[in-house]
Amino acid sequence: MEHILIVDDEAGIRSTLAEILGDEGYRTTLSSNVEETRRHLQQGFYDLAILDIWLPDGDGLDLLAEMRRDHVETPVLMISGHASIDTAVKALHQGAYDFLEKPLSLSRIVVTVQNALEHSRLARELRQLSERVGKSDVLLGDSEVMQRLKQDLKTAAQSESRILIVGENGTGKEVVARQIHRSSRRRAEPFIEVNCAAIPEELIESELFGHRKGAFTGATADRRGRFEQADGGTLFLDEIADMSMKTQAKVLRALEEQRFQRVGGAELVEVDVRVLAATNRDLEEEIRRERFREDLFFRLAVIPIHVPALRERAEDVPLLAQHFLDHFARELGRGAKRLEPEALQMLQAYAWPGNVRELRNVMERMMIMVDGAAIGAENLPPMVRRARERTAVAPGVGDYGSLREARDAFESDFIRRKLQELDGNVSRTAEALGIERSHLYRKLRGYGIAVERRDGRDA
Repeated sequence: MEHILIVDDEAGIRSTLAEILGDEGYRTTLSSNVEETRRHLQQGFYDLAILDIWLPDGDGLDLLAEMRRDHVETPVLMISGHASIDTAVKALHQGAYDFLEKPLSLSRIVVTVQNALEHSRLARELRQLSERVGKSDVLLGDSEVMQRLKQDLKTAAQSESRILIVGENGTGKEVVARQIHRSSRRRAEPFIEVNCAAIPEELIESELFGHRKGAFTGATADRRGRFEQADGGTLFLDEIADMSMKTQAKVLRALEEQRFQRVGGAELVEVDVRVLAATNRDLEEEIRRERFREDLFFRLAVIPIHVPALRERAEDVPLLAQHFLDHFARELGRGAKRLEPEALQMLQAYAWPGNVRELRNVMERMMIMVDGAAIGAENLPPMVRRARERTAVAPGVGDYGSLREARDAFESDFIRRKLQELDGNVSRTAEALGIERSHLYRKLRGYGIAVERRDGRDA
């Protein structure tokens, strides 16, 4: 429910506006002067303010200037019965959404309030859209594993349960989260994303829960956090394992109670948010190493979703590759390009350690660097061409007794080659593979792979 602050020195106008807007489904808070208004603004956030110019203890225009500086997310509708045209123009120049003269037309007030709130909502959506420019929201693939994934997403989206999305870097966990939101009952409400790995630890709480002006150095204005921005919609916590234990405790409490305190604030803020989380780490291993809270894991993983690596669905590579080529042709204003059969075979033979993100980058490079309309095998990066050469001498499909044997053979060979490329350095190899060092050591022991550093140092 949108919250409107009504500021006017006349009690009759305040009560009439509150009654009319209440009938329209809005929540209202009333104020009669500048100081009282400042207190209200310090205690809560408002979706809209209706502000009189003439107030007993100050000038409404000065208060408008304060609000445009310290409460930029709140649009302001100015009203007055004594203002001149110059005053109205000044109010609009200072950032007021609109200016209405008294006596107020109640029907016009309702329409203007609706328009102001809609304008504010669209501005927020535009900011969110601009943050997503260049990102693909399409979940592509016809392979068996992708068909199962799409069916699981369709089923999970209809619930209100929290979902934990796991998968390697570059597999498209964010795309999966957006697909869940679009298929849910919350599709018309905000989808807010937080990359926990990209925000410094000292700022993550403010980013999630918001803060009060002066709560810390640099907090020059009140700010809504991502939980509050996502109210009614979906909050996507990407790279959840990069969150500190202290912040994990606060997120757990917010999930349990659906309320929290802003940094530097005392009042409780209640929200209705569905939380989706994602990670490329083994959270059970993180729990064993006391780097992730077990209770938070169980809160987040009500429905676990695994996003397959691209090497697990090689049959989808041609579809994805052509999709990215078409995308970059439009974005860069280039002519359409196609992949020749041998090039497609090489793309499918490559293991794609960077997954879909790596394939996207390669296709962008092909669109820029290849002059003709056809992309041949000779145009592909050396790492992709080498994968085809290795495949030419690899065992045939019939040499394996089961899918598990084939998969293990591929994984063992891939790890051996990656170790060789990185001079036997286990830490760098684990980073390149996108897994924990301890996880890699378990695989090395399981496959009987000996680690030898070429420089003689410890691996």
